[in-house]
Amino acid sequence: MEAKKKLLTYAGLKALEDELENLKVVKRREIAQKIKEAREQGDLSENAEYDAAKDEQRDIEARIEELEAILKNAEVVVEDEVDFNKINIGCTVKVFDITFDEEMEFKLVGSTEANSLEGKISNESPVGQALMGKQIGDVVTVETQAGVMEYKVLDISRSL
Repeated sequence: MEAKKKLLTYAGLKALEDELENLKVVKRREIAQKIKEAREQGDLSENAEYDAAKDEQRDIEARIEELEAILKNAEVVVEDEVDFNKINIGCTVKVFDITFDEEMEFKLVGSTEANSLEGKISNESPVGQALMGKQIGDVVTVETQAGVMEYKVLDISRSL
């Protein structure tokens, strides 16, 4: 069974590649040094520093494996080729939240890059799915955990 393609913007791809490089080059060396220092303290059976370092090493290796799997199945959305007449991955979308009477702005990204604190929503999220393919002036109704929301699309622009 082929793994599902992970859609990424170029910026998202670069961030994941940088994180992977940092983990492999910097963090692995740091953790190896911590393990070496903990071993030099003697008895490993009751060595909290050694146990913590080994746990950290396991976490780093798991993240490296996860990043490699994501990157192996990554499909980069070429933002220069995105049609800005309708909403797609790589767009910044300004909407009017009819339910709460406020303007909001989202950047639509692949699920790997989603981060609500940075205003990045996934194309697979309920709001992202509802907005995909819509145009300026369209109104979408979205069922969310907070209830039914209505958004009117005000603007679609290129993300930087």
